[in-house]
Amino acid sequence: MSIVALRETLETRQVAIYIGAVVVGGLVGALAPGAGALEPAINPALALMLFVTFLQVPVAALGQALRNLRFLSVLLGVNFVVVPLLVAVLIQFTPADPLVRLGVLFVLLCPCIDYVVTFAHLGRADARLLLASTPVLLIGQMIALPVYLRLFLGEDAGRFVQAGPFLHAFLWLIVIPLGLAIICQLWAGRQSAGEKVVSALGLLPVPATALVLFIVVAAMLPQLDAAIPAALAVLPVYFAFTVLAPIAGWIVARCARLEAEAGRAVAFSAGTRNSLVVLPLALAVPGAVPILPAVIVAQTLVELIAELVFVRTLSRLP
Repeated sequence: MSIVALRETLETRQVAIYIGAVVVGGLVGALAPGAGALEPAINPALALMLFVTFLQVPVAALGQALRNLRFLSVLLGVNFVVVPLLVAVLIQFTPADPLVRLGVLFVLLCPCIDYVVTFAHLGRADARLLLASTPVLLIGQMIALPVYLRLFLGEDAGRFVQAGPFLHAFLWLIVIPLGLAIICQLWAGRQSAGEKVVSALGLLPVPATALVLFIVVAAMLPQLDAAIPAALAVLPVYFAFTVLAPIAGWIVARCARLEAEAGRAVAFSAGTRNSLVVLPLALAVPGAVPILPAVIVAQTLVELIAELVFVRTLSRLP
């Protein structure tokens, strides 16, 4: 099987792969003593996932995305204005516990920058344009998240959220992976050896995401028993967001007269969140475990199922 065919197979079957990773991670977390020792591996696995994701973004395409001001404006407007307004309404239906609300805000305010691209492709959206916009989305959420947390949580935000973890995440999860991806692309453009390496690394986005899911679930599960009621309490909010956010994104895209494929990309982005990337930020919060990981992982599980629906429904939008 060629590299291209193998990559397409991985992308087509990624939901099954992700669910399998969650199940295996759950078994390991439940049955293997000391599975919590995997927690330090979360950040390196995330860095690998983001590196291979950024590697799929051609440097030229990044410039093209920045020049496509209409699409970029709609994408940023939906994710950083429309979605926060929706979250401001939904957060009223969550338990009053500040930690629970913090977890919901962490995950719902941050647009996905990894597997949303593949799901968008499967859903007949403009995945290349969305892929080229991922660095902008990631930088935007790192800047906007502290502002929105303080807006929604007031004084509690200052008690829970500190600048150090955000700066650390920005360096290790954005600057370094993106810089390495650009270096590899330049190498691929000049030498055949680099081209072969980059082509081979193109197989890794789905396995790398599955690895992150496995590590997160295996490492966190032994600590989550006490947080199950909190996770169940926020499920209705996640289901409501899953329904309303893509609709809101699509309406804004249509009002802005984007082409159908670009509009679908905005809808996918609105409905898909960055749970895996914000998890290290959440774990840095004092007293985060077990509430924050449970609330965030619960959204991931809802979202993986929702993506199957998105692929079937959003692809039919005119």
